[in-house]
Amino acid sequence: MFSEIKSKAELGQPDIFLLPLTVSQTAIDHYGHVNNAVYLKWLEEAGWAHLEQLGINLERYQAWDVAMVVHRHELDYLAPAYAGDQLVMATWLERHNRISVFRRFHLKRVRDDKTLFKAFSHYVCTYMSSGKARRIPKALTECYDQACPLN
Repeated sequence: MFSEIKSKAELGQPDIFLLPLTVSQTAIDHYGHVNNAVYLKWLEEAGWAHLEQLGINLERYQAWDVAMVVHRHELDYLAPAYAGDQLVMATWLERHNRISVFRRFHLKRVRDDKTLFKAFSHYVCTYMSSGKARRIPKALTECYDQACPLN
């Protein structure tokens, strides 16, 4: 499973975080499949879970007066997911610079290894207190470097 993602890791690409998901009935829309908005919720869940693994949490962001806000999401819905499906969301930090972080997401269904969804997100660092853009603090950059060694 995730052969193309694992091959990236073998080539020295960034660490990949995997979040297992089970599609609940509440995620299903009137078309009988997962509602598009639910995928955004899963992006947020996977991103935060990955950050937690790196030792970054909301309390640290608050202490640094940092908010990483979405500048852009590119979403590719490739196939539907249904109630009861077991899924795995892979995410990794692709790169970062002085004020931005770029993250990728890849969602697969476990039973048939089918890719259902891919996304690319660009986040910009801001002061939590004012919302104004700022440079990513050194301590946070060091955390991102752990997951993004080729940066």
